[in-house]
Amino acid sequence: MAGKKVLITDPVAEVCPTILQEQGLDVDLRTGLTAQQIGQIIEPYHGLIVRSGTRVTAEIIERAHNLQVIGRAGVGVDNIDVTAATRHNIAVLNAASANTISTAEHTLALMLALARKIPQAHQSLMEGRWERSKFKGVELFGKTLGIVGLGKVGREVAK
Repeated sequence: MAGKKVLITDPVAEVCPTILQEQGLDVDLRTGLTAQQIGQIIEPYHGLIVRSGTRVTAEIIERAHNLQVIGRAGVGVDNIDVTAATRHNIAVLNAASANTISTAEHTLALMLALARKIPQAHQSLMEGRWERSKFKGVELFGKTLGIVGLGKVGREVAK
């Protein structure tokens, strides 16, 4: 893998470039670039890692003569022109389960916040009112909760 270059254009966990470097890859972390700027520098790179902040357009792909793979650090590839990548034999990958646990935990946090009327109590406090008895909420203990959808996140919430 000597000489292979990877460009990361969005903030990622610190471990991401470290893992790639440990595998002998030359990693450049350059965030905040416009599509035009990426197009101007993409030519020598073999790999491109993005999150949702970067749009990988057909124009970028046309200039990426050495690009072999585009990795999406997250779910979905709607910010990547997959058709253009396929036309140029560039593999497109994503981390389909990357945010599953975080999203499930967020779901539970919101469920508890709504059951305890935290948003309404917060708004009341911000308006200078303390209406303790108005925002008692309900306990979830003994209740049957329904989950709409049993995809990756729904199954994690059910656990």
